[in-house]
Amino acid sequence: MTRYVALGSSFAAGPGIEPILHPGCARSGRNYAQLVAGRLGYDLVDVSSGGATIDDVLTRPQALLAGGTVPPQIDAIDLDTDLVTVTVGGNDVEYLLTLLRCSFQADPEGTPLPARAFFGTPIDPAAVSTALAALPDRLARLVEEVRRRAPRARVVLVDYLTVVPEQATAAFPMNEEHRLLCADVGRRLEAAAAAAARDSGAELVAASAASREHAVGSVEPWVTGWVFGDLLGGGVAPYHPNAAGMRAVADQLVEQLSADRAG
Repeated sequence: MTRYVALGSSFAAGPGIEPILHPGCARSGRNYAQLVAGRLGYDLVDVSSGGATIDDVLTRPQALLAGGTVPPQIDAIDLDTDLVTVTVGGNDVEYLLTLLRCSFQADPEGTPLPARAFFGTPIDPAAVSTALAALPDRLARLVEEVRRRAPRARVVLVDYLTVVPEQATAAFPMNEEHRLLCADVGRRLEAAAAAAARDSGAELVAASAASREHAVGSVEPWVTGWVFGDLLGGGVAPYHPNAAGMRAVADQLVEQLSADRAG
């Protein structure tokens, strides 16, 4: 049986998509890895965790918002691993934080009270840009470490679903300057994953491209809008994949894996 290890942050874990298997990690039983494993009959080890950075995947225990830690995700990989998927990097460049801070400025009253002080901190486009410039190499090094631990594994980078719509809506409160800033971060995050895949020889599932018409506020969104659940308990989080988005990413991944297997 194919041994499949899923690594990544909240866009892999699936906060707010029931059932939640691990509230501290906001890990759903219907995230894309779980759906793929179910459909293809893979033996899945899913260690994805909301809030994870590349360092949390590679080198350090991740401190969870609800308390406690989880081990570095890379520890789940061994010589018997056949497939590894990775969705990470957004937290390294403060993508979601930038989105949330920009929306907070447009709608502070729509933000839960405990989060207002944090979301109200300044946006730092220069720091985000510097982190984005370093991201392709950091992702490529992550792939190298996966291959060192599992030399025969297929490694697939799955990039981030498109979040930012063509214009602000009630579901995406933001002024135009901030919307353009966030759209640019999303595009550069997408480009970083593509560059890392090219440079490392990893495969790529471009969820970003497939979801262009499914951003926040679209007719059929694949991501949540400006909504807040119980974030400490794995509840719905703003600007994250919804159930339809996870199914769409799983469809892409199954198609890629099955076509290769059939060939």
